[in-house]
Amino acid sequence: MGTTSESGAVGLLTLEELTARVGMSVRNVRFYTTKGLVPPPIRQGRSGYYSDDHVARLELVRELQGHGFTLSAIERYLAAVPDEATPEQIALHRTMLAPWQAEATETMTHAELATRAGRGLEDDDVALLVALGIVRRRSGSDLLDVTPTQLTVGLGLLDLGFPTAAATAAAEVYARHGRQVAEELNELFRTVVWPAYKEAGASAETVREVVERIKPLSISSLVAAYEAAMDQTRREQIRARADRAGRGSTAG
Repeated sequence: MGTTSESGAVGLLTLEELTARVGMSVRNVRFYTTKGLVPPPIRQGRSGYYSDDHVARLELVRELQGHGFTLSAIERYLAAVPDEATPEQIALHRTMLAPWQAEATETMTHAELATRAGRGLEDDDVALLVALGIVRRRSGSDLLDVTPTQLTVGLGLLDLGFPTAAATAAAEVYARHGRQVAEELNELFRTVVWPAYKEAGASAETVREVVERIKPLSISSLVAAYEAAMDQTRREQIRARADRAGRGSTAG
C-alpha cells in the first residue's frame, strides 16, 4: 500500500483507519476477528495494526453480507479461502460474487404490486410470480422485491394459466445446471485466467476489469447455447415422431 498511518507504521493502518477504509464499526471488526474471519492485528510494541490482507478480507465479508449470507455461511466461505491468499486473490472472489446481470428491483407491498399490475393479485398469483423469479419475498417481512422489467411477462403467463408447479420445476432445473456452470467457470478463472494474468504481471484491477467485461459476454453465450440446444432438441423430437409414425404405417 505504501502509505504511512497516523502512528508512523509504513503500509499499515490503525484500527480507526481500518474502520474508515472498510466502512465498519470497531465493534464489528473486533467481532469478526474474534470469530476468526480475519487475522488478528499485527503487533508492533503495544499497538495493533492492519494490512491490505485485513482490508481485503473485511471487504469480502461485507460483500457476502450484501448477498444475504448468514454468519455461519460466511465462516464456511472464508474457510475455503487459503490463508496464504493475496489481497488481489481475495478481491477476485469479491468480483466473482458481484451480480453478473444487474436487474434493478423495487420493494413493494402486496397492495402496491397489485396497483402496479393494474389488477387484483391473489396469493396463488404472487406464488407464480415468485416461482418465475420475478418477485422475491423478503425474509421475515411482508415486503416483496419486484423486477419491474419482467412483470409484464409474468402477468401474461398468469393470464395464460401457466402452472406454478411447472415454474417451480423449471427454476430447479435452472438452479441445478446454473450451479454446475458457475462451478466450472469459477474453476476456469482460478486455474487458467488468474494464473495467466498473474504470470504476465497484471494488476488485480486489470483482472477485475476482465471479469466485469466478460460477464455480459458469458450471459449472452449461455442464452445462445440454450437457444441452440432447444432448437436441436425440437428437431430431434420431430425426427423421432416421424420415425415412429413411419414405423407405424409400415406395420399397418
